[in-house]
Amino acid sequence: MSYQRWILVAVGLFALGMALGLAMPENTADVLAEDLAAIEKLAGLMGPFKISTVVFIFLKNVSALLFSFIFSPLLCLVPVLALTVNGWLLSFVSATVIKQESVGILLAGLLPHGVFEIPALIIGEAAALSFGTMAIIALVSRKRRVQLPLNLKQNIRYMVLAFALLLPAAVIETYITPLLLG
Repeated sequence: MSYQRWILVAVGLFALGMALGLAMPENTADVLAEDLAAIEKLAGLMGPFKISTVVFIFLKNVSALLFSFIFSPLLCLVPVLALTVNGWLLSFVSATVIKQESVGILLAGLLPHGVFEIPALIIGEAAALSFGTMAIIALVSRKRRVQLPLNLKQNIRYMVLAFALLLPAAVIETYITPLLLG
């Protein structure tokens, strides 16, 4: 399967997650309140306008993509979950912000860094899906086993591209987004 098709699969899984997030009952926010409070506490520790925040956000996102890529041969479960859960979380939080604040606040908080971070997620998870599928196929097909190193090399390039997109996303999220929300 071509990499462009893996991009479409990744976009489809992300969109499925978004649809699930929009379909969640409103009382789900109450269940997630403790988790959101913990995230707010962590955000308070990191704070905007600090290089340590940039490094933290960047390394957190890179490690999530690496984890997904490394464990993708396990039936591609991690990349599938990463895409659907991130889509779900994005739409659920977006709907909540729109109800409590406004579309403008949502766009100010999401768009500046999201134009880099969401494509990085899609590109990285598509690479994980491609590699994971090829690794599974290589386990059962000796003929296809020779394709695994080439597939790995190609997908590592896509992962590097995703990592490169995550750096400006972390910088923007740390230095620009707080200005737009403040």
